[in-house]
Amino acid sequence: MGIPAPPESVSENPAEEPESPGSPSSAHKHKRFRRIRRLLGLRTTRVVLALIAVVFVWLCWSVGQALTAPGDDSVAARIAEWGRDHHLGPLVTFLEDQQYKAHPPKVGGTPTMALTPDGAPVQNSGTSSMKPIVPTRLVSPAGPPLPGEGTWQTLGSVHGTPAVLGAFLRPDNQHTSYVAAVVSMDQRLLRFQLHPGESDPGTADWGVPPSVPPGQRTGLLATFNGGFKVNDSEAGGGFFLNGITRGTLTDGTASLVFTKDGKVTVAQWGRDATMTPNVTGVRQNLKLIVDHGAVPASVDQNVEYGWGLTIAGKYFVWRSGLGVTSDGRLVFAYGPALSVRTLADLLASAGCVRAMQLDINPAWMSFMYYQPKSNPADPTPVKLLPDQERPADRYYESTSRDFTAVYAR
Repeated sequence: MGIPAPPESVSENPAEEPESPGSPSSAHKHKRFRRIRRLLGLRTTRVVLALIAVVFVWLCWSVGQALTAPGDDSVAARIAEWGRDHHLGPLVTFLEDQQYKAHPPKVGGTPTMALTPDGAPVQNSGTSSMKPIVPTRLVSPAGPPLPGEGTWQTLGSVHGTPAVLGAFLRPDNQHTSYVAAVVSMDQRLLRFQLHPGESDPGTADWGVPPSVPPGQRTGLLATFNGGFKVNDSEAGGGFFLNGITRGTLTDGTASLVFTKDGKVTVAQWGRDATMTPNVTGVRQNLKLIVDHGAVPASVDQNVEYGWGLTIAGKYFVWRSGLGVTSDGRLVFAYGPALSVRTLADLLASAGCVRAMQLDINPAWMSFMYYQPKSNPADPTPVKLLPDQERPADRYYESTSRDFTAVYAR
Protein backbone atom coordinates (compact mmCIF):
# COMPACT_ATOMS: atom_id res chain seq x y z
CA MET A 1 0.00 0.00 0.00
CA GLY A 2 1.56 3.27 -1.05
CA ILE A 3 2.34 6.17 1.25
CA PRO A 4 0.08 9.14 0.52
CA ALA A 5 1.81 12.30 -0.60
CA PRO A 6 2.03 15.02 2.08
CA PRO A 7 -0.40 17.85 1.72
CA GLU A 8 0.88 21.14 0.28
CA SER A 9 2.18 23.41 3.02
CA VAL A 10 -0.20 26.17 3.99
CA SER A 11 0.97 29.33 5.79
CA GLU A 12 -0.24 29.51 9.34
CA ASN A 13 -0.29 33.33 9.06
CA PRO A 14 -2.84 34.49 6.51
CA ALA A 15 -1.21 37.92 6.51
CA GLU A 16 1.80 36.42 4.75
CA GLU A 17 -0.33 35.21 1.87
CA PRO A 18 0.47 37.06 -1.36
CA GLU A 19 -2.41 39.28 -2.43
CA SER A 20 -4.20 38.32 -5.58
CA PRO A 21 -4.78 41.10 -8.04
CA GLY A 22 -8.46 41.03 -7.31
CA SER A 23 -8.24 40.97 -3.52
CA PRO A 24 -10.12 43.66 -1.53
CA SER A 25 -6.84 45.04 -0.10
CA SER A 26 -5.29 45.46 -3.54
CA ALA A 27 -8.43 47.11 -4.88
CA HIS A 28 -8.39 49.58 -1.97
CA LYS A 29 -4.76 50.51 -2.71
CA HIS A 30 -5.48 51.05 -6.38
CA LYS A 31 -8.50 53.17 -5.52
CA ARG A 32 -6.45 55.31 -3.15
CA PHE A 33 -3.70 55.72 -5.77
CA ARG A 34 -6.24 56.84 -8.38
CA ARG A 35 -7.68 59.35 -5.89
CA ILE A 36 -4.21 60.83 -5.26
CA ARG A 37 -3.57 61.05 -9.00
CA ARG A 38 -6.85 62.84 -9.55
CA LEU A 39 -6.08 65.23 -6.67
CA LEU A 40 -2.63 66.01 -8.05
CA GLY A 41 -4.13 66.55 -11.44
CA LEU A 42 -6.34 69.36 -10.21
CA ARG A 43 -5.15 72.86 -11.13
CA THR A 44 -5.93 74.14 -7.62
CA THR A 45 -3.68 71.49 -6.07
CA ARG A 46 -0.81 72.37 -8.39
CA VAL A 47 -1.18 76.06 -7.57
CA VAL A 48 -1.17 75.39 -3.82
CA LEU A 49 1.90 73.15 -4.09
CA ALA A 50 3.66 75.76 -6.20
CA LEU A 51 2.90 78.43 -3.60
CA ILE A 52 4.19 76.20 -0.81
CA ALA A 53 7.39 75.65 -2.78
CA VAL A 54 7.81 79.39 -3.37
CA VAL A 55 7.23 80.16 0.33
CA PHE A 56 9.71 77.45 1.33
CA VAL A 57 12.39 78.79 -1.01
CA TRP A 58 11.76 82.37 0.18
CA LEU A 59 11.88 81.23 3.82
CA CYS A 60 15.22 79.50 3.29
CA TRP A 61 16.61 82.55 1.50
CA SER A 62 15.28 85.04 4.08
CA VAL A 63 16.50 83.10 7.12
CA GLY A 64 19.79 82.47 5.33
CA GLN A 65 20.23 86.21 4.81
CA ALA A 66 19.60 86.81 8.51
CA LEU A 67 22.07 84.11 9.57
CA THR A 68 24.84 85.38 7.28
CA ALA A 69 24.34 89.12 7.88
CA PRO A 70 27.40 91.07 9.08
CA GLY A 71 28.09 91.14 12.78
CA ASP A 72 28.72 88.66 15.57
CA ASP A 73 25.11 88.14 16.67
CA SER A 74 24.39 84.60 17.89
CA VAL A 75 22.18 82.25 15.88
CA ALA A 76 19.42 82.52 18.51
CA ALA A 77 19.56 86.32 18.42
CA ARG A 78 19.47 86.37 14.62
CA ILE A 79 16.46 84.04 14.48
CA ALA A 80 14.63 86.07 17.13
CA GLU A 81 15.30 89.32 15.26
CA TRP A 82 14.20 87.73 11.99
CA GLY A 83 10.94 86.67 13.64
CA ARG A 84 10.25 90.15 15.00
CA ASP A 85 11.03 91.70 11.63
CA HIS A 86 8.50 89.36 9.99
CA HIS A 87 5.51 89.93 12.28
CA LEU A 88 6.29 86.98 14.55
CA GLY A 89 7.06 89.15 17.57
CA PRO A 90 4.23 87.70 19.72
CA LEU A 91 5.52 84.17 19.09
CA VAL A 92 9.10 85.15 19.94
CA THR A 93 7.86 86.91 23.07
CA PHE A 94 5.83 83.86 24.10
CA LEU A 95 8.82 81.54 23.70
CA GLU A 96 11.11 83.88 25.65
CA ASP A 97 8.44 84.28 28.30
CA GLN A 98 8.17 80.50 28.70
CA GLN A 99 11.94 80.20 28.90
CA TYR A 100 12.05 82.84 31.63
CA LYS A 101 9.31 81.15 33.64
CA ALA A 102 11.16 77.85 33.39
CA HIS A 103 14.47 79.42 34.49
CA PRO A 104 13.81 82.54 36.59
CA PRO A 105 16.73 84.30 38.30
CA LYS A 106 17.85 82.70 41.53
CA VAL A 107 16.73 84.31 44.78
CA GLY A 108 19.27 84.55 47.59
CA GLY A 109 22.84 83.36 47.64
CA THR A 110 26.12 85.25 47.28
CA PRO A 111 28.13 86.23 44.18
CA THR A 112 30.76 83.80 42.95
CA MET A 113 32.91 86.63 41.56
CA ALA A 114 34.88 89.37 43.28
CA LEU A 115 32.98 92.61 43.73
CA THR A 116 35.87 94.76 42.57
CA PRO A 117 36.34 95.40 38.81
CA ASP A 118 39.67 94.40 37.34
CA GLY A 119 41.02 97.95 37.41
CA ALA A 120 43.29 100.02 39.62
CA PRO A 121 42.66 102.11 42.74
CA VAL A 122 41.55 105.66 41.94
CA GLN A 123 44.49 108.05 42.15
CA ASN A 124 45.95 110.91 40.13
CA SER A 125 49.62 110.20 39.52
CA GLY A 126 49.97 111.60 36.02
CA THR A 127 51.03 114.92 34.54
CA SER A 128 47.55 116.39 34.24
CA SER A 129 46.67 119.19 36.65
CA MET A 130 43.00 118.29 36.44
CA LYS A 131 41.72 116.83 39.68
CA PRO A 132 39.77 113.57 39.20
CA ILE A 133 36.10 113.42 40.08
CA VAL A 134 35.71 110.48 42.45
CA PRO A 135 32.06 109.70 43.24
CA THR A 136 31.16 108.54 46.71
CA ARG A 137 31.06 104.80 47.30
CA LEU A 138 27.84 103.26 46.01
CA VAL A 139 25.42 101.99 48.64
CA SER A 140 24.52 98.34 48.10
CA PRO A 141 20.77 97.79 47.65
CA ALA A 142 21.32 94.33 49.17
CA GLY A 143 22.26 95.60 52.63
CA PRO A 144 25.64 95.62 54.38
CA PRO A 145 28.33 95.67 51.66
CA LEU A 146 30.51 92.70 50.86
CA PRO A 147 34.27 93.27 50.50
CA GLY A 148 34.88 95.68 47.62
CA GLU A 149 31.20 96.19 46.87
CA GLY A 150 30.39 99.67 45.58
CA THR A 151 34.03 100.86 45.55
CA TRP A 152 35.35 102.62 42.44
CA GLN A 153 38.24 101.32 40.37
CA THR A 154 40.01 103.09 37.51
CA LEU A 155 39.25 101.45 34.15
CA GLY A 156 40.78 104.17 31.98
CA SER A 157 42.89 107.28 32.47
CA VAL A 158 43.78 110.35 30.40
CA HIS A 159 47.26 111.79 31.06
CA GLY A 160 47.26 109.96 34.37
CA THR A 161 43.91 111.31 35.53
CA PRO A 162 41.19 108.66 36.09
CA ALA A 163 38.48 109.19 33.46
CA VAL A 164 36.51 105.93 33.42
CA LEU A 165 35.63 104.42 36.81
CA GLY A 166 33.79 101.16 37.50
CA ALA A 167 32.08 99.61 40.51
CA PHE A 168 30.25 96.33 41.19
CA LEU A 169 27.30 95.76 43.53
CA ARG A 170 24.36 93.45 44.06
CA PRO A 171 21.23 94.89 42.41
CA ASP A 172 18.62 94.33 45.17
CA ASN A 173 18.00 92.44 48.40
CA GLN A 174 16.47 89.41 46.68
CA HIS A 175 18.76 88.50 43.77
CA THR A 176 21.85 88.62 45.94
CA SER A 177 23.96 86.18 43.92
CA TYR A 178 23.99 88.49 40.89
CA VAL A 179 26.30 91.43 40.21
CA ALA A 180 25.51 94.68 38.39
CA ALA A 181 28.13 97.12 37.11
CA VAL A 182 28.08 100.92 37.24
CA VAL A 183 30.50 103.11 35.24
CA SER A 184 31.26 106.81 35.76
CA MET A 185 32.74 108.69 32.76
CA ASP A 186 34.30 112.16 33.16
CA GLN A 187 33.37 114.22 30.11
CA ARG A 188 36.11 116.76 30.82
CA LEU A 189 38.58 114.07 29.75
CA LEU A 190 36.53 112.12 27.21
CA ARG A 191 34.80 112.48 23.87
CA PHE A 192 31.93 110.33 22.64
CA GLN A 193 31.11 109.04 19.15
CA LEU A 194 27.81 107.49 18.04
CA HIS A 195 28.22 104.58 15.60
CA PRO A 196 25.45 103.08 13.41
CA GLY A 197 24.76 99.36 13.09
CA GLU A 198 24.64 97.43 9.80
CA SER A 199 20.94 96.61 10.18
CA ASP A 200 19.90 99.13 12.82
CA PRO A 201 19.62 101.91 11.87
CA GLY A 202 20.87 100.42 8.59
CA THR A 203 23.24 101.47 5.86
CA ALA A 204 23.54 105.12 4.81
CA ASP A 205 26.25 107.70 4.24
CA TRP A 206 26.70 108.16 7.98
CA GLY A 207 30.35 109.13 7.80
CA VAL A 208 30.98 106.71 10.70
CA PRO A 209 31.57 102.94 10.30
CA PRO A 210 29.53 100.21 12.09
CA SER A 211 32.70 99.20 13.99
CA VAL A 212 35.89 100.61 15.44
CA PRO A 213 38.28 99.59 12.65
CA PRO A 214 42.08 99.52 12.76
CA GLY A 215 43.43 103.03 12.50
CA GLN A 216 40.62 104.44 14.65
CA ARG A 217 41.48 102.78 17.96
CA THR A 218 44.13 105.10 19.38
CA GLY A 219 42.78 106.61 22.59
CA LEU A 220 39.79 104.23 22.70
CA LEU A 221 38.76 103.74 26.33
CA ALA A 222 35.25 102.22 26.30
CA THR A 223 32.27 101.12 24.19
CA PHE A 224 28.68 100.37 25.15
CA ASN A 225 25.45 99.21 23.49
CA GLY A 226 22.60 101.34 22.15
CA GLY A 227 18.86 100.97 22.56
CA PHE A 228 15.93 99.05 21.09
CA LYS A 229 15.54 98.65 17.34
CA VAL A 230 14.83 102.06 15.82
CA ASN A 231 11.71 100.83 14.02
CA ASP A 232 10.31 99.27 17.21
CA SER A 233 6.95 100.97 17.70
CA GLU A 234 7.31 100.64 21.48
CA ALA A 235 10.64 102.53 21.50
CA GLY A 236 8.89 105.68 20.27
CA GLY A 237 11.88 107.45 18.79
CA GLY A 238 14.45 107.80 16.09
CA PHE A 239 18.14 107.95 15.21
CA PHE A 240 20.06 110.95 13.86
CA LEU A 241 23.70 111.07 12.83
CA ASN A 242 25.56 113.63 10.73
CA GLY A 243 22.48 115.02 9.03
CA ILE A 244 20.69 111.71 8.34
CA THR A 245 17.60 110.58 10.26
CA ARG A 246 16.04 107.13 10.59
CA GLY A 247 12.68 106.91 12.26
CA THR A 248 11.29 110.13 13.73
CA LEU A 249 12.79 112.25 16.46
CA THR A 250 9.85 112.44 18.86
CA ASP A 251 9.18 115.04 21.55
CA GLY A 252 8.96 113.60 25.05
CA THR A 253 11.28 110.69 24.24
CA ALA A 254 14.39 109.90 26.26
CA SER A 255 17.36 110.85 24.10
CA LEU A 256 21.13 110.45 24.13
CA VAL A 257 22.30 113.67 22.43
CA PHE A 258 25.79 114.12 20.93
CA THR A 259 27.26 117.54 20.18
CA LYS A 260 30.17 118.84 18.09
CA ASP A 261 32.46 119.19 21.11
CA GLY A 262 32.33 115.41 21.62
CA LYS A 263 30.12 115.58 24.69
CA VAL A 264 26.76 113.93 25.31
CA THR A 265 23.77 114.39 27.54
CA VAL A 266 20.67 112.41 28.40
CA ALA A 267 17.57 114.51 27.80
CA GLN A 268 13.87 114.56 27.19
CA TRP A 269 13.65 115.60 23.56
CA GLY A 270 11.78 118.85 23.04
CA ARG A 271 12.28 119.93 26.67
CA ASP A 272 15.95 119.50 27.58
CA ALA A 273 17.32 119.30 24.03
CA THR A 274 16.20 120.15 20.49
CA MET A 275 17.76 120.00 17.04
CA THR A 276 20.39 122.71 16.58
CA PRO A 277 23.47 123.04 14.31
CA ASN A 278 25.54 121.91 17.30
CA VAL A 279 23.85 118.48 17.47
CA THR A 280 25.69 115.71 15.60
CA GLY A 281 23.81 112.65 16.84
CA VAL A 282 20.65 111.61 18.67
CA ARG A 283 19.71 108.14 19.89
CA GLN A 284 16.15 107.98 21.25
CA ASN A 285 14.67 105.16 23.31
CA LEU A 286 11.50 105.01 25.43
CA LYS A 287 10.93 107.54 28.27
CA LEU A 288 13.20 108.82 31.02
CA ILE A 289 13.54 106.43 33.96
CA VAL A 290 15.18 109.11 36.13
CA ASP A 291 14.05 112.74 35.90
CA HIS A 292 15.04 115.64 38.17
CA GLY A 293 17.07 113.12 40.19
CA ALA A 294 14.04 110.95 41.04
CA VAL A 295 12.60 107.71 39.66
CA PRO A 296 9.11 108.43 38.23
CA ALA A 297 6.17 106.16 39.02
CA SER A 298 5.89 105.40 35.30
CA VAL A 299 8.66 102.79 35.60
CA ASP A 300 6.14 100.56 37.40
CA GLN A 301 3.28 101.18 34.96
CA ASN A 302 2.52 99.37 31.71
CA VAL A 303 5.79 97.58 32.33
CA GLU A 304 5.65 94.88 29.67
CA TYR A 305 4.60 97.08 26.77
CA GLY A 306 6.25 100.29 27.94
CA TRP A 307 9.72 98.99 28.76
CA GLY A 308 10.32 96.00 26.52
CA LEU A 309 7.95 93.56 24.88
CA THR A 310 10.70 90.98 24.40
CA ILE A 311 10.38 89.75 27.98
CA ALA A 312 7.74 90.98 30.39
CA GLY A 313 9.23 94.07 32.02
CA LYS A 314 8.63 93.03 35.64
CA TYR A 315 10.95 90.14 35.08
CA PHE A 316 14.51 90.55 36.23
CA VAL A 317 16.60 90.28 33.06
CA TRP A 318 19.75 91.74 31.52
CA ARG A 319 19.13 95.48 31.18
CA SER A 320 21.28 98.51 30.51
CA GLY A 321 20.81 102.21 31.09
CA LEU A 322 22.58 105.54 30.85
CA GLY A 323 22.30 108.79 32.78
CA VAL A 324 23.90 112.19 33.30
CA THR A 325 24.84 113.74 36.65
CA SER A 326 24.60 117.35 37.80
CA ASP A 327 28.39 117.73 37.35
CA GLY A 328 28.21 116.44 33.76
CA ARG A 329 29.46 112.88 34.21
CA LEU A 330 27.91 110.11 32.13
CA VAL A 331 26.89 107.01 34.10
CA PHE A 332 26.27 103.59 32.53
CA ALA A 333 24.72 100.66 34.42
CA TYR A 334 23.94 97.08 33.38
CA GLY A 335 23.50 93.64 34.84
CA PRO A 336 21.85 90.22 34.51
CA ALA A 337 18.98 90.50 37.02
CA LEU A 338 17.51 93.99 36.75
CA SER A 339 13.93 95.21 36.56
CA VAL A 340 13.18 98.67 35.19
CA ARG A 341 12.81 99.87 38.77
CA THR A 342 16.09 98.43 40.04
CA LEU A 343 17.96 99.75 36.97
CA ALA A 344 16.51 103.21 37.58
CA ASP A 345 17.36 103.02 41.28
CA LEU A 346 20.99 102.17 40.47
CA LEU A 347 21.32 105.17 38.16
CA ALA A 348 19.61 107.52 40.60
CA SER A 349 21.80 106.33 43.49
CA ALA A 350 24.87 106.98 41.32
CA GLY A 351 23.86 110.65 41.11
CA CYS A 352 22.00 110.80 37.79
CA VAL A 353 19.57 113.69 37.35
CA ARG A 354 18.23 112.20 34.12
CA ALA A 355 18.56 108.63 32.84
CA MET A 356 17.19 106.34 30.16
CA GLN A 357 16.94 102.61 29.59
CA LEU A 358 18.97 101.30 26.67
CA ASP A 359 18.72 97.75 25.32
CA ILE A 360 17.71 94.64 27.28
CA ASN A 361 18.28 90.86 27.14
CA PRO A 362 21.70 89.14 27.08
CA ALA A 363 22.11 89.10 23.29
CA TRP A 364 22.50 92.89 23.18
CA MET A 365 24.26 93.87 26.41
CA SER A 366 27.88 94.97 26.41
CA PHE A 367 30.28 97.34 28.10
CA MET A 368 33.95 97.03 27.24
CA TYR A 369 36.92 99.00 28.43
CA TYR A 370 40.25 98.96 26.59
CA GLN A 371 43.79 98.49 27.89
CA PRO A 372 46.58 100.06 25.77
CA LYS A 373 49.26 97.66 27.08
CA SER A 374 52.08 97.45 24.50
CA ASN A 375 50.13 98.81 21.52
CA PRO A 376 48.10 101.98 22.13
CA ALA A 377 46.93 101.96 18.50
CA ASP A 378 45.24 98.59 19.05
CA PRO A 379 44.16 98.37 22.71
CA THR A 380 42.96 95.10 24.20
CA PRO A 381 39.18 94.98 24.86
CA VAL A 382 37.96 93.68 28.23
CA LYS A 383 34.38 92.79 29.21
CA LEU A 384 33.39 94.73 32.31
CA LEU A 385 31.08 91.96 33.54
CA PRO A 386 32.76 88.65 32.72
CA ASP A 387 29.43 86.85 32.27
CA GLN A 388 28.10 89.21 29.57
CA GLU A 389 27.24 87.17 26.49
CA ARG A 390 28.77 89.38 23.82
CA PRO A 391 32.52 88.99 23.19
CA ALA A 392 34.99 91.67 24.22
CA ASP A 393 35.97 92.41 20.61
CA ARG A 394 32.34 92.84 19.53
CA TYR A 395 32.90 96.32 18.13
CA TYR A 396 36.21 95.53 16.48
CA GLU A 397 34.15 94.00 13.68
CA SER A 398 31.04 95.18 11.90
CA THR A 399 28.02 94.97 14.20
CA SER A 400 24.27 94.87 13.56
CA ARG A 401 23.26 97.42 16.24
CA ASP A 402 24.33 100.98 16.98
CA PHE A 403 26.76 101.69 19.82
CA THR A 404 28.80 104.46 21.43
CA ALA A 405 32.60 104.64 21.47
CA VAL A 406 34.44 106.61 24.17
CA TYR A 407 37.86 108.19 23.47
CA ALA A 408 40.41 110.18 25.41
CA ARG A 409 40.37 113.87 24.53
